[in-house]
Amino acid sequence: MKCDLISPGNKKSLALHRREICAVGSWLLEHGYIVSTEGNISVRLSGDRVLTSPAGCSKGWMSPSHLVVTDMDGRKISGSHSPSSELAMHLLIYRLRPEVNAVCHAHPVVATGFAAAAEPLNKAILCEMVVALGTVPLARYGTPGTPELTAALEPLVTHYDAILMSNHGVVTYGTDLLSAFHRMELVEHYAHVSLVAAMLGKQSLLSSGDVEKLLAARPRYGVTVPEPDDTDILVVADEPEPALFHQGSHLRGDDREDPKR
Repeated sequence: MKCDLISPGNKKSLALHRREICAVGSWLLEHGYIVSTEGNISVRLSGDRVLTSPAGCSKGWMSPSHLVVTDMDGRKISGSHSPSSELAMHLLIYRLRPEVNAVCHAHPVVATGFAAAAEPLNKAILCEMVVALGTVPLARYGTPGTPELTAALEPLVTHYDAILMSNHGVVTYGTDLLSAFHRMELVEHYAHVSLVAAMLGKQSLLSSGDVEKLLAARPRYGVTVPEPDDTDILVVADEPEPALFHQGSHLRGDDREDPKR
């Protein structure tokens, strides 16, 4: 995999966007995040258009000519293939997050295992993940390719950059395609470390004080995150037992909730 196949930013020619989506498709396949015709990728274009991967095609073997251009209502503008059957999920994210310019959906094995077990990634076990993502919430199940799926995601999209989809997979997004893909990598890494720690018999959690310092350091690392809501909770290692830490409370100066209430 050559990382220089994709450059940061979203102001690029249509031809370059096409090549970069194909590159990300091959990365998802190489990482084992998709098999067969799974997954979908898109970028926001100028003029209220979206460039998306096609339906029924291996995302790891796409060519630029396979990609489809649609409008923001999902109507095809150009392309010989049908757009992704889950394009509505991408369009929802673009509507709710004007700063987002790329979306990746895949089924990485460990993170999808957490989604299938109805387990969010919400434990403060890795300092890097607290800074980069905080909590990765779990959306309720919605049938793929139907309004159920977008309805399940809608309450979470404005508050998170990565979401586990119950019994389905993961969706991540960012200001450009590179950041959307990197967040997919981060979610799977977070899930893998969480699983290994659980298998070893102990997940050693960071304290609320540790988490507060990490959240305060985000600007120093150039990390910006959506405005948190009251569900944005990390499980931390406060004594005498694990507690719930509201990331939104850190920013608003509220008291942390007692997990026993």
